Amino acid sequence: MPKMTGSRLFAEMLQGYGVTHVFFVPTILLESLAEMDGLGIRKILTHSEKAAAYMADGYARAAGKPGVCMGQQIGASNLASGLRDGFMACTPMIAISGGPATPGRYRRAYQEVEDISQFDSVTKLNMTLDDLSRFPDLVRQAFRVATTGAPGPVHLRLRGSHGQGVEGEADLQPLAEPQFSRVPPFRPGPESERVREAVALLSKAQKPVIVAGGGVVTSQAQAELVELAEKLQLPVATSLTAKGLILDNHPLSVGVVGTYSRACANRVVSEADLVFFAGTGAGGQVTANWKIPAAGTPVIQLDIDPAVLGRNYANTVSLLGDARVTLRQMCDAAQRKTPDAAKAWIAQAQKHVAEWRAAAEPMLSSDASPLRPERICREVMQALPADGVVVSDTGHAGMWTGQMMDYTRPGQRYIRCEGSLGWALPGAMGVKCALPDRAVVCFTGDGGLYYHMPELETAARHGINLVVVVNNNSSLNQEIPLVKAAYKEKRDERSGEMWRFRKEVDLARLAEGFGCAAFRVEKPVQLKEALTKSMALKRPVLIDCVSDDQALAPTAWLPGGGKHAY
Repeated sequence: MPKMTGSRLFAEMLQGYGVTHVFFVPTILLESLAEMDGLGIRKILTHSEKAAAYMADGYARAAGKPGVCMGQQIGASNLASGLRDGFMACTPMIAISGGPATPGRYRRAYQEVEDISQFDSVTKLNMTLDDLSRFPDLVRQAFRVATTGAPGPVHLRLRGSHGQGVEGEADLQPLAEPQFSRVPPFRPGPESERVREAVALLSKAQKPVIVAGGGVVTSQAQAELVELAEKLQLPVATSLTAKGLILDNHPLSVGVVGTYSRACANRVVSEADLVFFAGTGAGGQVTANWKIPAAGTPVIQLDIDPAVLGRNYANTVSLLGDARVTLRQMCDAAQRKTPDAAKAWIAQAQKHVAEWRAAAEPMLSSDASPLRPERICREVMQALPADGVVVSDTGHAGMWTGQMMDYTRPGQRYIRCEGSLGWALPGAMGVKCALPDRAVVCFTGDGGLYYHMPELETAARHGINLVVVVNNNSSLNQEIPLVKAAYKEKRDERSGEMWRFRKEVDLARLAEGFGCAAFRVEKPVQLKEALTKSMALKRPVLIDCVSDDQALAPTAWLPGGGKHAY
């Protein structure tokens, strides 16, 4: 084997795995970063390790291949916290951090804490490199584990606070395994008997429905899912992660189900006599905390992870396999239903959708000032190009975009934050790095923007030309109902301290100070113009939309539940 430094080996192996960007906070693997200059890998210096992880997360989801993030030893805790969303989203990620150098261990070395265990709960595999000769096979293991089965983050800790333990020479072979450079690397199929059972149940059911999740997106099985739905006349609801999997104007589409949902989707799934969970673990968000469907409803479940099957709902049939392979087999096994055979059930589902649309329309078309968030969502989708991508924050941003944005063109995509407010800006920057030739719109609130606002400077510095639309209500107004409950409806002027920000802050001017273009919008007509201009600019742009701080996103419809907005 050739003699080479670990620094050169890592750079060559990343190139071998097709990595195009590395997101990091120095000081970490400086010699490797220098070696990357001639290998076509861009170095994206961020303002926090957490933002670096979020960028790698967004990059991986958009590109369908592992995102790489790195931080020195003292920043490892920030890096670990940034992996939480990627772990929940099943995102393939490789996180590299520095660690204790052997001579200083247990001697109170500067900045040293024994913190390897903090990565255990947010990774599929948490490794430490002790011997340079193991560097090649541990890097290969990292990519293999990150991409196989249900994807997820992997962490590798190096010796030395900034990984300087790999700077020496050894007999090293920079062998990459290209099969594990993308997801999915394998496409296992289910047992034929299980496929026949599932198709027979779906064909016989009077009111069956598909609930499709992120596993279908990861498997690139959109076409197969829609084909099966059309062949068996199955209404389709999606998890928030899978929004856009079926177009919103498709006659079988009923929208996002669960907590961040359209009422029509919840109604359809709650009325179904058979639910097919495809590529979703049927977790709390997609089922409104296991209320939709009701316990005891017959369930078919498809997943690549056997531990997921039947975990939350007892399965009538479990299908273990890759979503695209399994759905293809189901399509081939199914006999096409005539529209008349499912006419009543489809008509009922479409009635729920029509009622929801009629109730939402006044806000979607509202000319109010301050702006209604629903109108912001409509304007964004009307301006979004046919291959554009919306990246959404969590909380109200996820609720507004999940409910109010209509995907009507097959090339458009939706990528959402899995749970940590503030993810959207750096996450969207990672998406733009992966898809440099496509329009990327980040949708967040002012509360979300404040988390990682300095990354606007990163976007300007690196020419990451995304459009950031801020639903700016000068508050965290999603908390209003909780604050009211805490105060037990007492009139107290200090309750605003728990959710209000200063209204005088001009986010557009702040963005300009970071080197971005910016617009401040107070009326819908201004937003239309700002979006048109922003899409044409070759710069990162922030659009500061002044919105109503009393506009609360509709809460989830629940069977026999209380009030919801519409």
